[in-house]
Amino acid sequence: MTLDHRLFELLVCPVCKGPLEMRRDERSRPIELVCPGDRLAFPIRDGIPVMLENEARPLDPVTNA
Repeated sequence: MTLDHRLFELLVCPVCKGPLEMRRDERSRPIELVCPGDRLAFPIRDGIPVMLENEARPLDPVTNA
C-alpha cells in the first residue's frame, strides 16, 4: 500500500500544526513524515501515517535523522 499524495498535502504536524516533510527509504518508499519544527518523525505503516505524538520518534539533533 502506498501513501496517497493528495492525503500528504492535507497533513500537518499534530503538535504544532506546521508543515511536514516526507522521508523515503533507499527504494523511494515513504517511511515517515518529519516535522522540522518539533524535530519529530511520525511513522508510516502499511501506507498509513501514524500521526500520534506518542508514536513519533525524536530526531537526532546532530544528524537530523
